[in-house]
Amino acid sequence: MSTYKKESHIRSLLKGISWRIIATADTIFIVLLITCLKGQCSIDHAIKIGLIEFALKLLVYYVHERIWQRALSDGVVTKRETLFKTISWRVIATTMTFLISGAVLNAYDEIALYIALTELFTKFVLYYLHERLWLKIPLGKIRNYLLGKKK
Repeated sequence: MSTYKKESHIRSLLKGISWRIIATADTIFIVLLITCLKGQCSIDHAIKIGLIEFALKLLVYYVHERIWQRALSDGVVTKRETLFKTISWRVIATTMTFLISGAVLNAYDEIALYIALTELFTKFVLYYLHERLWLKIPLGKIRNYLLGKKK
């Protein structure tokens, strides 16, 4: 039996996909809520922003994960480290949300800003919980499953 200290690439990818599903649902809801509150309700814009984010942020998330894998090389992740990782991701992701929302809505105005600021708070909590949940799955579990190894 091997002892793993780092996430595999497939684990980072699966973790990214699971996060993007949660985050995209949250984004679509927030865009719909904010645009409706501002009298410009559009499910089309909400879905378009969500889908663009899914594709772009999945790639950026994966790179972010791999960088943090190098930074957290001891195999133990504290709550404080999770907090720092959450903050670094939120800076990147919230900036991307503002830019994507502004591009889709054809205006970098208060609506795009409200969308980004709202998701800053909702996703901060969701991301932190997602990270802590993934830490419950032992490293190597997915790798061993895919390679057909039994414990």
